[in-house]
Amino acid sequence: MSRSSLLFPLLMSAMFFCIPIAFAQDRLPIRPRLSSIMREMKPLRDLIKRKDTVVVKTVFPTEFKGTSENIIVDSTKLLTPIFERLRQIRSGISDDTLRIVHVGDSHVRGHVFPQTTGSRLKNVFGSVDYIDKGINGATCLTFTHPDRLADIVAQNPDFIILSLGTNESYGLRYNANTHYYQIDELVKLLQKSLPGIPILLTTPPGSYLHLRQRKRRRVYSMNPNTSLATETIKKYGREHHLPTWDLYNIVGGKERACKNWMEAKLMRSDHVHYLPEGYILQGNLLFQALIKAYNLYVAY
Repeated sequence: MSRSSLLFPLLMSAMFFCIPIAFAQDRLPIRPRLSSIMREMKPLRDLIKRKDTVVVKTVFPTEFKGTSENIIVDSTKLLTPIFERLRQIRSGISDDTLRIVHVGDSHVRGHVFPQTTGSRLKNVFGSVDYIDKGINGATCLTFTHPDRLADIVAQNPDFIILSLGTNESYGLRYNANTHYYQIDELVKLLQKSLPGIPILLTTPPGSYLHLRQRKRRRVYSMNPNTSLATETIKKYGREHHLPTWDLYNIVGGKERACKNWMEAKLMRSDHVHYLPEGYILQGNLLFQALIKAYNLYVAY
């Protein structure tokens, strides 16, 4: 047998075993070029953050000078359950209603300040009931009366905001220790009656003192006790782990708060109370501070 006749069967066997057998009906896809076909995806965390946060910006009148950052100080995260409730309500996870009770003096009694905050929260989150309980001339001790305390408790609040201090600090005989213990008495009564309910302390916006009449004209001077009362409220918040919103220093503090309100023509002629536009600004500032704190919570 020739050499060529021996190689032929071997070549045929090699070809038979090397032929690949394909079962797929469709052609295999060509790998796409990322730069031209596929888009870069945002991380899931960023997508959730963008959905849950609320766009908010603090804007002061042009006359305002010496302002500071509009924030709520909450070192122990006491407001976390409130923000989680709001997040669930806004996303549709929960159909509950969040009940906020805003307690205070004549600044709250006029309704414009608290209801500005309340209406804006309702516009964003939907199911928010915002109830204001203000009394002209009120101090902390005003709401320690059993009937008034019972009225607050009857509202079944999930969150309480206390806006007091203007009347405690009005006049020449302000005592920081007395004010501190009056805050303590009210807070402890609320905590006993409504255990576990978060309380936010706010500071006064600023006021003038009427000193005397000169040639039948009233003379006013910036109330120096407002800054003392503000520090007392903040001190109580720090020492008892309560969140605080320092409106007084946000709008200019000891040097500029009263001047800012007056130069922007937002105070009434009594130099203590405010025009509706002034209270609207205060309500917007509280809303913005709450939303900033909410955004921090949902982002992290």
